[in-house]
Amino acid sequence: QVQLVESGGGSVETGGSLRLSCVASGPTYGRSCMSWFRQAPEKDRQAIATIDSDGSTKYADSVKGRFIISQDNAMNTLYLQMNNLQPEDTAMYYCAARGPRCRGAIAWGQGTQVTVSS
Repeated sequence: QVQLVESGGGSVETGGSLRLSCVASGPTYGRSCMSWFRQAPEKDRQAIATIDSDGSTKYADSVKGRFIISQDNAMNTLYLQMNNLQPEDTAMYYCAARGPRCRGAIAWGQGTQVTVSS
């Protein structure tokens, strides 16, 4: 069973940067596709960045050009570099191990809070 633990959240001012980490354990076949999601208060959880087993990445329009998803070669840690943060980026951020063809989610982390003040 894949287990995920996020860290790196915090409070920053507008224009600041943070790097989130997600340490994964368990079967590697269960984490060939990984994503970062976020959920703001009273809003649905949204996938914002995805990395597939071939290294290809996909971003939501709201973060494209500002956020970068990456993972280490051993596929044990997933990262999200967040630059030029804006107040609308304030949310709980979750990493997730995706199912086949990067659909659904088979495991979630506990989440890490990111707060951006204006």
